[in-house]
Amino acid sequence: MTRVEITDVVLRDGFQDEPVVVSMADRVRVAEALVAAGLRRIEAASFVNPARVPQMAGAEELLAALPHPPGVGWTVLALNRRGVERAVAAGATDVTVVVSASDGHSRANAGRSAQDALDDLAGVADDHPHVRFAGGVATAFVCPFDGEIPPERLAGVAGAFAGIGITRLGLADTLGTAAPEQVARSLDAVRSAVPDAELGLHLHDALGQALRTVDIALELGVTRFDAAAGGYGGCPFAPGAHGNLATEALVAHLHERGVDTGIDAGLLAEAVVVVEDALRNGQPIG
Repeated sequence: MTRVEITDVVLRDGFQDEPVVVSMADRVRVAEALVAAGLRRIEAASFVNPARVPQMAGAEELLAALPHPPGVGWTVLALNRRGVERAVAAGATDVTVVVSASDGHSRANAGRSAQDALDDLAGVADDHPHVRFAGGVATAFVCPFDGEIPPERLAGVAGAFAGIGITRLGLADTLGTAAPEQVARSLDAVRSAVPDAELGLHLHDALGQALRTVDIALELGVTRFDAAAGGYGGCPFAPGAHGNLATEALVAHLHERGVDTGIDAGLLAEAVVVVEDALRNGQPIG
């Protein structure tokens, strides 16, 4: 039986685009509910400038407060070397560094070109050999500023990540509008350029086609997917970005097809209620 690894990203991608700041206690409560449901990989925080993304303030405090049951891995996100240094100082051992495939989104999201963002990360994996790094490629398929991303450009970004020693890659449909067939072509291009890459997908769902993309990706051998409990999320710096593929929808879809996730659908539904409650209790921004 095929086994799929799901990383729930509601604590990071889910909360970063909501108009409230969720309390530390409620973030921990969400984390505990996700673990209880059987999630074994959870993206907990983003080490970015809280002045730009106030929902992600307190990343260090959250990392220190998370439970550490056996078999559960907490991942965090960083956009640059400064963010990596903060994450490592806070005790993070699993860090995803994100670079946009497009210059338009890179400048809006990270304040620099995609190449400059990659250059800033050169040597970061060598400097922190005890950290498990992954590369996240934002706007991997479609950019709100630059349009459709040619597969060869995406392959070039993947190759640049490999050049700095990072071959565990997550390709993000940041807007949620990429056609499944385009995703398939892009996966083929990346595989040709970086045969040793371990590929996953981070799917948003603007047009209701994310689950069809999952089916096609499974046929191509992809077994890692990001999703967010409740379908929350989006990128504050990508106009038109829609919510993430809901973890509960992905789990139900996979279970119907006999794909093992290790996640209890009933307990996951309870976790979604905890997420919704946390957002209701959040402090409005502004």
